[in-house]
Amino acid sequence: MISKTPLKRAPELRPLSHDHHHGLQLCWKIRTAFAKKVDPIRLKTYTNWFYNTHLKPHFALEENYVFTVLEKDHKLVIRALEEHRQLEHLFSQTDDLEPTLLLIEKELEAHIRFEERILFVEIQKIATAAQLAKIKEIHTAEAFVEKDDDPFWI
Repeated sequence: MISKTPLKRAPELRPLSHDHHHGLQLCWKIRTAFAKKVDPIRLKTYTNWFYNTHLKPHFALEENYVFTVLEKDHKLVIRALEEHRQLEHLFSQTDDLEPTLLLIEKELEAHIRFEERILFVEIQKIATAAQLAKIKEIHTAEAFVEKDDDPFWI
């Protein structure tokens, strides 16, 4: 069983964990939208914005700087990359919005939990100070900018 106690995160990886927090908020917003019977087109507009503005750059940063701490054929890296491709595919879908959005919510949350509880723990164990410094240099903590022109979750 995976522990629910807070994890000690290397300071250099904390901005990525903050990104993950916003990803989990997206999952909550999807659940909230369905509970409120929000038009799936409105929700898709928001998820497209979130993907292009936040998730796509986050995936690129992880793939180019974070995952490279491990060998490219490491089973955890392979899994993370497969999950990124699956999520990219889901976000690109324009048909069957309700089941697709529900899958995005489910798979994104599972992916974030995997990275936080398993992958990042492994990366922290073996990352060199230089690797962590490079991650920190590339991704500094930025204020999250919300798309609040249609706050369907309120």
